[in-house]
Amino acid sequence: MSLNILKTRLYPFYLILASLTIVFYSCQGDDNDDITSQEFDPSRPVEVLGFTPESGGAGQRLVIYGKNFGTDPSIVTVLIGGKEAKVINVNGESLYCLVPKQAFDGDIEVRVGEEERQVKAYATNNFDYQRKMVVSTLIGYKNDRGDEPWKDGKFKSDNQNDMASGFWEPSFMKFDPMNPKHLWVVFDFNNGLYKIDFADSTVVKVRSDFDRPRSIDFTNDGKYMIIAEDRGGENDRATYRLSRDKDWQDREILTRYKNCNGASVHPVNGELYFNSYEKGQFFRFDLNKYFEDGLGDKDYEQLFVVQDPGWEYKIFIHPTGNYAYIVVINKHYILRIDYNWEKERFNQPYLVCGKLSNNGGYQDGVGSSVRLNKPYQGVFVKNEDYMEAGKTDEYDFYFTEQGNHDIRKLTPEGSVTTFAGRGSSSINPDPWGYVNGDLREEARFDQPTGIAYNEEEKAFYIGDKSNHRFRKIALEEAQE
Repeated sequence: MSLNILKTRLYPFYLILASLTIVFYSCQGDDNDDITSQEFDPSRPVEVLGFTPESGGAGQRLVIYGKNFGTDPSIVTVLIGGKEAKVINVNGESLYCLVPKQAFDGDIEVRVGEEERQVKAYATNNFDYQRKMVVSTLIGYKNDRGDEPWKDGKFKSDNQNDMASGFWEPSFMKFDPMNPKHLWVVFDFNNGLYKIDFADSTVVKVRSDFDRPRSIDFTNDGKYMIIAEDRGGENDRATYRLSRDKDWQDREILTRYKNCNGASVHPVNGELYFNSYEKGQFFRFDLNKYFEDGLGDKDYEQLFVVQDPGWEYKIFIHPTGNYAYIVVINKHYILRIDYNWEKERFNQPYLVCGKLSNNGGYQDGVGSSVRLNKPYQGVFVKNEDYMEAGKTDEYDFYFTEQGNHDIRKLTPEGSVTTFAGRGSSSINPDPWGYVNGDLREEARFDQPTGIAYNEEEKAFYIGDKSNHRFRKIALEEAQE
């Protein structure tokens, strides 16, 4: 299923709603006999004769036609798929309501009358309920003081003491390429390497000897995990490897430099790219030679410098290896670097979206018209629509934004749209908060950072920093 969720076009339906509204108001001007003829008669059966539209998702407006519905919405109950719908209005032989969440079965039942004397009727056909992408909570909680302990535990439990909690620092997430049940996470300013284990629904701290771990990647054979660490010493470790066959408990330094914000492995040729906050340097380290000949921890080369000193950024390489994005966190824009296959290294960077700024902003659009605010981690996701259209680049890039409290989507053409977050505007005008539900109408995040994507599930996992939780974006399920 494509991640491009299309809204149903219901122009005829809205014409029906408009005509219903006219009927509702015109009834107020009729004489009492006409009004009385529309009122519910408990001695007569209630009938459901049809409904429109025939399909839709949660929140869809639905018109149901029938007989003896009455004119009082307070005594009318509509169940769709066993879930109660919100009844908006009733006019004798028609009513309209909002389709509830998780109405998967789609059977329609109408009950009219006071609770002790309800008359029931059922539709002959079922409503075709279409699941949609929603935000839910996977792990974590936040108490009133925001000081719950940072600890291992279960995803969910009746006993809060058994639940995993914490997660209030910026996260970076990566699925294990050899075990999709393991999602690995590090947090800036936290000393741990954490495993989110979907096999037993637990979070476990695997080791506790880091300083400022900033990113995770794996070698192409999956045997080694690459950690980037942000340390201030002139000759400090910048990147190092952990071995799968040692249960990730060993450590060998790959490269030494100061203030490394992130490191990524080329998915085809296997060389390692890492950076430094010091002057915005972009380095190349030949992992193949390291494993073959034992390169030293200073045997890397600087390819270019991104702008000026003090540029915090992370590197995300396209699955084909053809290019990479440089996500500049503290200056609010994204660069692209194309890969030179002949020389086996990346070329100079150029702007893809956003604008160099000290403050950031929020604006969907294309290229330099886009405004970003602290973009953090991103992930490439295959778009089935692109595949069907035969496009050369089949991937969109989804990324988190701390400052805009959302998840954005960047297309290969440089178009940026808001994918999830900033909903529930009726609560208050602020874009942040903690709300599950519809991606744009309801869901809210508070400084999200980490993001990972499970191709098999077609689900996103989000490290929601200031909500102290991990969230999930996927098709709605029976238990959200």
